[in-house]
Amino acid sequence: MIGQFFTKIFSLRKTAKLLKNGQIGILPTDTVYGLVGSALQSEVVEKIYQLRKRDLKKPLIILISSWKDLNLFDIKLSFQQKKILKKTWPGQVSVVLDCDLEKFAYLHRGNKTLAFRVPKVFWLRWLLRKSGPLVAPSANRQGESVATSIFVARKYFGDQADFYVEGGYLNSLPSTIIKLEKSGEWETVRPGIGKV
Repeated sequence: MIGQFFTKIFSLRKTAKLLKNGQIGILPTDTVYGLVGSALQSEVVEKIYQLRKRDLKKPLIILISSWKDLNLFDIKLSFQQKKILKKTWPGQVSVVLDCDLEKFAYLHRGNKTLAFRVPKVFWLRWLLRKSGPLVAPSANRQGESVATSIFVARKYFGDQADFYVEGGYLNSLPSTIIKLEKSGEWETVRPGIGKV
């Protein structure tokens, strides 16, 4: 058991290093398989848009290790927002927050908002602490079914993805998305698996 734990940690360290170095991979999240890459490297984000054939005007969900990572995006939370996030995260709810900074235009795509999620599973939060924030759209091209296994993801992306992390069969709804205002009021943008 201990040996398996250390093998897993070693693999996560290696995966985090690949991601920090700008590589793109497929890995299981707390909802579905994601096509992931560094959210802090604009060229990586653009490559993910190309691979997914995603609408260039639609922002991607960003996975973070804790709500404190929002500081990396110069997002200042109100007391009311912090109160909601402490109840909601970690979890399967992605939260849309205002972000109008031009330096993050490659992420917000002119919408001046970004969607973040602190994943429910511990190992993924551990990875995010090492790799930094990751954009993580589902592992499929726009209009195709979400990959439920590494086998399906390989059919979609082949050697265009730099690496694959096996996570078994995943057949889940995507995350719930809510828009959270400074006042603490929120509305559902997309219903999904998570609860607020």
